Amino acid sequence: MNFSRVAGLLCAASLAAVLAGPVYAQSKVVKIGAVFPLSGNAASAGIHAKAAIETAMDIINNAHPELGNFPLAKDAGLSGLGGAKVDVVFADNQGSPATGQNQALRLITEEKVVALTGAYQSGITLTASAIAEKYGIPFVNGESVAANLTERGFKWFFRTTPIASDFAKLYHDFLKDMKAAGAKTDSVAIIHENTEYGTSVASVIAAAFKEQGQPIALDIAYSANTTDVQSQVLQLKEKKPDVVIMVSYASDAILFAKTMKALDYKPPMIIADDSGFSDPSFIKAVGKISQGVFNRSSWSLGAPGSVTYIINELYKKKSGDDMDDTAARQMQAFFVLVDAINRAGSTEPAKIQAALKATDLKADQLMIGYKGVKFDAKGQNTLASGVVIQLQDGEHYVAVWPKANAAAAPVIPYKGW
Repeated sequence: MNFSRVAGLLCAASLAAVLAGPVYAQSKVVKIGAVFPLSGNAASAGIHAKAAIETAMDIINNAHPELGNFPLAKDAGLSGLGGAKVDVVFADNQGSPATGQNQALRLITEEKVVALTGAYQSGITLTASAIAEKYGIPFVNGESVAANLTERGFKWFFRTTPIASDFAKLYHDFLKDMKAAGAKTDSVAIIHENTEYGTSVASVIAAAFKEQGQPIALDIAYSANTTDVQSQVLQLKEKKPDVVIMVSYASDAILFAKTMKALDYKPPMIIADDSGFSDPSFIKAVGKISQGVFNRSSWSLGAPGSVTYIINELYKKKSGDDMDDTAARQMQAFFVLVDAINRAGSTEPAKIQAALKATDLKADQLMIGYKGVKFDAKGQNTLASGVVIQLQDGEHYVAVWPKANAAAAPVIPYKGW
């Protein structure tokens, strides 16, 4: 065979490879897209999510022997892909479902990411993940709890966090125990913002309580990112519910706390649905006037020297804050996604999807308090779980329920200020 014929064959082979697409398994950089609110009213959550994922990138890309056998920490890079590094392209959804959708499209078609994570607000996760589904790109979500996200028949969407129905049961069981201990919990009100997150979660909680023979006494919706909640607080003050369950993002949660103080209203018990009440901006702004608020969580700092404590220290160097539950759930989802890529030994989306479906992580392989990670046919983690925490010193939440997980006893009634 002469040289010109060999060259021609090589050129033809090269052209065929280009037309067939990239050879994923040979990539030395694994590019993942992350869609979060880096501006707008939820920017604090997005910025802390970015810090959480950047911390996870550091743990994955560099050897961290201090984390012992924690998955992906022992070696520098992904052993399943010959030491390939992880690179994350962050996109700002600006708190808009349409923007989130457009950013997901850009990350897939222009940045050529092999997978996506995000997008904090359930309404934006809804639109962004629909684009990923259309293009056959894995989307792993760690923090959006709207029930319908895993009810769409999607094959590329995976969610690691507990969902609204899990937390509804948590709230009901917690209140049942509080009632047995002498608290009055007969009348329950729900206050929620009116996006996908607030409306869907409130609906699930109401249905769960009704099934248990305890209809919700008062359901108050308000416009997300509103600047005035006096009428909602006055409704609560007039009706005097025993328990107020709040489903709010950070700016709204801060506004409610300030308005309650201004109108001198203290419900006997407040339970927050995580989100804005866990955000560091809430604790900094109104923690001192929100003492005794209950919240849900799956994250615990842990004892000094523990894996969670060390990870929190790495995160704190990057963000300036201790990790909150939302950022921890986002970080865990990212670890799950990268673990799947590593096991797939490839960045080909279909192989990552197969690895995600085969995920079977145990509790001791996680940095968050789930029983493990294993996805059902809908992409929902069936081993996700949570606890009730309480803001007891104005600056830190502590686990108070169930008793087996408690670091302190629950304090009632709500103290406020």
